[in-house]
Amino acid sequence: MHALANPLRFQKLTDAILPWVAWPAAVLAPIAFYWALVIAPADYQQGEAYRIIFVHVPAAWMASFAYAAMAAASFVALVWRHPVAEVSARAIAPIGAVFTAIALFTGAVWGKPMWGTWWVWDARLTSVLILFFLYLGYMALHDAFEDPARGARAASILALVGAVNLPIIRFSVDWWSTLHQPATILRAGGPAMDPSMLYPLLLMILVAKLYMIAVMILRIRLQLTERKIQNLRLAAEGRG
Repeated sequence: MHALANPLRFQKLTDAILPWVAWPAAVLAPIAFYWALVIAPADYQQGEAYRIIFVHVPAAWMASFAYAAMAAASFVALVWRHPVAEVSARAIAPIGAVFTAIALFTGAVWGKPMWGTWWVWDARLTSVLILFFLYLGYMALHDAFEDPARGARAASILALVGAVNLPIIRFSVDWWSTLHQPATILRAGGPAMDPSMLYPLLLMILVAKLYMIAVMILRIRLQLTERKIQNLRLAAEGRG
């Protein structure tokens, strides 16, 4: 892990990983969308409206996955002062915020015909909304200090504290009586979906995961490049 603190070594690793996530995402995305939106049958209760699940569920899963990655990177940055970890956490935050916003929006669009309302203060919905605010708070706190190191440290602490929300999101439908449907994939006894709907959903989740990892890598490398340019600029001003 300490070897990856060197940006050059980290870039070599990401050079090897990036093609294996970017190209499969690009190839599988149209297949997944066509399978989900055209081939998969309509639901016998919800009709065609249920198809929003093929966007909503992957976005919700990636929202939690991105926060877990951000919290892990923040932990490494706090404990081991790992420079790439701090940059990684900052680069991941906007990605997670976008996925969370998509999950909230598609959930509202899905909820209107199913529940008769755009929003309810349901345990699952409320905890995901809190997740969105945690992303925004992390990004705002990171830039709220004149000293970048203090801002990074404060944002990392917020990320770790906010991680307690992840199990609440995951198990909220089991712990409380909510309007949100219970787990249909990761559940005891196996998935509750018909294979004709489950397989395209799993492919959509895979595409979302590959896409997110590719964007994470690109954003981390961009952040490292910007930091290098900033350091070179400061060094040049110091010599001047």
